Parts: sequence; C-alpha cells; structure tokens
Amino acid sequence: MSHIHIPDGVLPVWIVAAGWAVTALLLALCIRRVNSGDVKRKLPLIGIVSALMIAGMTLEIVPIAYHVNLSIIAGILLGPALAFISVFIVDLIISMFGHGGITVVGLNTVVIGAEAVLGYYLFQLLRTAMAGRGIGWSSALAAVLSLFLSTSIMLGIVYVSHINPAVALHTEETVHDADGGAAVDMEAHGSLDFGRFVKTIFLLAPLGWALEAAVTGLVVSYLYRVRPDLVASEKT
Repeated sequence: MSHIHIPDGVLPVWIVAAGWAVTALLLALCIRRVNSGDVKRKLPLIGIVSALMIAGMTLEIVPIAYHVNLSIIAGILLGPALAFISVFIVDLIISMFGHGGITVVGLNTVVIGAEAVLGYYLFQLLRTAMAGRGIGWSSALAAVLSLFLSTSIMLGIVYVSHINPAVALHTEETVHDADGGAAVDMEAHGSLDFGRFVKTIFLLAPLGWALEAAVTGLVVSYLYRVRPDLVASEKT
C-alpha cells in the first residue's frame, strides 16, 4: 500500500530529485556500514529475500487491492543496512516492469526502505518489551507500526507534490503520447480530494497491514524455530 505507483513525468522535478538525493545519501551510509565479509556470507539470503520482495510487490491481492512488501522481514533477517540496499535493488527492478517509474525509484526506496529499517529497530525493541508473548507477536506489531509510518510518509509525498491523489496508487492504465512516451490517463482516474484520499487509505490499509503482519509474524516465528541464528543476532 505504501509503494508509490506513479509513472515518470508526473511528480515535480524537485521532489524526484530530493528522493534520489536522500536515497543516494542513505545508500552511501549503508555501504560504508556493511563489510565485505558480511555481504559474502549473507549473499544467498539477500538473493532469496530480494526475490520474495519482488514477488510480493508485483502480485496484487485482488479483493483488497493490496500487495505485501515483505520489507519488514527483510529488515529483520538482513539488518537495516543490507535491507535498505536490497530495497533499492528491488525497487529498481520492478520499476522496469512498469511498477512505478524509474524516476520514482528514489522516493520508493525512501518509503519502502523506511519500512525495512524501522521494522528492524522496532522488532529489536519489541522483542525485549514483549519477551513473554513470543517473537511472532513482536515481529507482527513491528510490521504494523512500520507500515503505518511508511504509509504516512507516502501520503506526505503525495501532499507536497500537489498531484491528483487518484494517480498515486495504481497507474498501470497509461496512454502514449504522440512521441511514444508514457503518460497518465487522468480521465481514467478522475479527481480525488486529498482529505478523502487519506480517509480512504486509512480505511483500507489496516486490512493489508494485518495481512502483512500475519505473514511477518508466521515467517519470523518459523525461522526462529528452525534457524534462530537468522533472527536472534543483532545486525548492522
């Protein structure tokens, strides 16, 4: 739900540039934070988690028009730095499939990367505070809180960009201009007041949050039983 489904040429240049600038800065910090030995050791896990994120982000659950990001799982298993790098790669790949424009990759990395990073730190905090309730519950709650915050970031981006909120979620319905470039079919989306848009998002989003929280809790709980080393250790 927090992924920004907007093609190229819709958002103002300044906000696109800001998204890339923030992403570039955070990527540089993450790359400096990880060491080559850690990357080599976790490379298979990085590949698996990234592939699952690609599948989750591109397969829509039709009844509620939602797709799981699995970014909180990525944060918990890979740690904040490697998870953010993985989110950038995933966003870049799915943008080539028309899942948001390439120019929007920077903003999407900020939004989804925030889910992964917040998910990791909230999980570490909650697993201590909720030690008696099991690791599944702490990871599920971390997912809900992270998704709420990332959705709020997405709404903030839509607000400051002053675009029609109706194009912010699903813009696979594009038309082509005379030069062959992609353009948003504004008539297909209609106009939507931002206040109404926010109410709609927070009315529908909790269904998706609950689903992703359930998936996160079950996956993390299972992995903790069979491979506790993937979950138990703190990561950079």
